This record gives sequence, C-alpha cells and structure tokens, in this order.
Amino acid sequence: MSDKIPVTVLTGYLGAGKTTLLNRILSEPHGKKYAVIVNEFGEIGIDNDLVVGADEEVFEMNNGCICCTVRGDLIRIIDGLMKRKGKFDAIIVETTGLADPAPVAQTFFMDQDVGDRARLDAVVTVADAKWLTERLKDAPEAKNQIAFADVIILNKTDLVTPAELDAVEATIRAINPAAKLHRTTKCALPIADVLDRNAFDLDRILDIEPDFLEEGHHHHHAEDIRSMSFEIRGDVDPDKFMPWIQDLTQVKGGDILRCKGILAFRNEPKRFVFQGVHMILDGDLQRDWRADETRVSRAVFIGRNLDREEIKKGFFATAA
Repeated sequence: MSDKIPVTVLTGYLGAGKTTLLNRILSEPHGKKYAVIVNEFGEIGIDNDLVVGADEEVFEMNNGCICCTVRGDLIRIIDGLMKRKGKFDAIIVETTGLADPAPVAQTFFMDQDVGDRARLDAVVTVADAKWLTERLKDAPEAKNQIAFADVIILNKTDLVTPAELDAVEATIRAINPAAKLHRTTKCALPIADVLDRNAFDLDRILDIEPDFLEEGHHHHHAEDIRSMSFEIRGDVDPDKFMPWIQDLTQVKGGDILRCKGILAFRNEPKRFVFQGVHMILDGDLQRDWRADETRVSRAVFIGRNLDREEIKKGFFATAA
C-alpha cells in the first residue's frame, strides 16, 4: 500500500476552523507538496496568495455539497492528478461544513482506478468547542462528522471554560471513543498529528486507550450512534470472515458508519487490515506479524441501531 498516494479528508461543521487548519498545513515549512481539492472554492475563502505561494494546486468541486453527485467530480479530479504523479506527496480534500463525509470516503473504495492509486489516510474533523453541543442537537451532519473521524481537532478551546471543555470532549467520546483527539486554539498543532496518520491501524487506538477493546468498556453512547469493539485471541478463518463481513455490511450497511479492524488470518504471516464505510468494504494484507506480537484479531464498528450481541456472535463464529 506504500506506493498509493495518501488522501486526507478534512471535514467539520461551518465555522469550526477547517480553513484555518488548511492554511496552516499549506504554509508550514514541511517540504512537502499537497494537491488540495476544495468544495465551493468561493465560499471557503482559502487565501489565494498563500496557496500559490506554497506551490500547492487547488482544484474546485463546485457541484454544491459533496454528496453522491460530486463523487464523479472527485473521481475525475483525482484521475487527472494521478497523471501527474510525483509532483505532489499527498492529497487533501476539504468538504463543505454541511457535508456528510461518507460519500467522499466511499469514493476511495467504489472507484477501482482511484482505489488502486490512492488510499484514504484519515478523516480529520474540526469541531468548535463553543458550539458543537448545540450543533449536535440540530445538525445530523455534525454528528456524522464526529462519528466518521479518525482524528478530531477540538478547536476554539479558548472560548469555553475548562468544565465546558471537558463536557464537550465527553460528548465527542460518547459518539466516537476511537478517534485521536487534540484540543487546540486556532488549529495550532503539529502537522504530523493530522497528516500521514495511517489512521486505520488499530494499534494507534490502543496506544491512546489501552482498554478500548475490553468488553463492556463503552456503555455510554450519544443517543443513536455508538461504538463497539471485539477481540478474538488468535486467528480467524478468512473463508468464514469474508462472507460474514460482506453479508453484515450489505444488510446493515446503512447503519454502519465506519468499521475497521486488524485480523490474523489462519496460515497467513501478514496482518489483514480492513475498513468500511456503510456498504463499501476494503481490505489489504499489510506488514508481517512481528515475532514479539500476539496474533489477535480485532474489529470496531461505529453506527446506529446496531445489535451488539448479534455482531459479536457473528464475529466470534469466524474464529479459526
């Protein structure tokens, strides 16, 4: 997968600070070049001089909000970019504040050409510490943006009290306990915390929250979105797992916002990493299991109306 171009999807509700973060990325002396795809260029107001000065390329998708109709636009732009591979190190896609990140993420699984040449590195969500709680009540997109995130930047922390900040973080954690969370003012954080995260590696989640996969760890959940995780100590049978996960995502895909996992397949020296968005699944063999690693199979599901016991039973039935 190392030869695929990493793509970061930058999302967050209106006014949270996405453009501040993007301008920060483009202006830092990191020595890398980024191709930037933005939704509704005029509305976002990226600093033109900054973009040109940073020697980046900005492509505009102006079909309105990123949704299924924009997917073709996104595929076309990425296809054009790939013809000039080598001129940039990574791609950043900035969505409008009202966008659901799902269709963008799905593009990297649904289109064969895009999937062969680019990989979704992470969904990064910028959240407004002052207004997020209100937005979660009246804007389903805001909740989806939090639920889909691999990295959450809780921005504008200077505008709230410490108690309010803790409360907002607890709300975020109830929706998505797995994402890496950073508290910031004016999106000031190391760029390495945002880009090139290889965010679908569960090892990173376990580093943040070692008890993340323990049974019964996450019983609080925000209204209808919840996260659940399972672990099999040992191998799974790919001939059982693949039909099961495909069936699950076809039947319950509308309710599964994200799924991801690292599996030890029977008789396979490499780790199998899978990820999914709704009904779309992608998986690949990655690095070898190290000699000092225990072969453990782990899976995480974030979504609505999911029957924890049913999914647990199905996953455990795939054990080798």
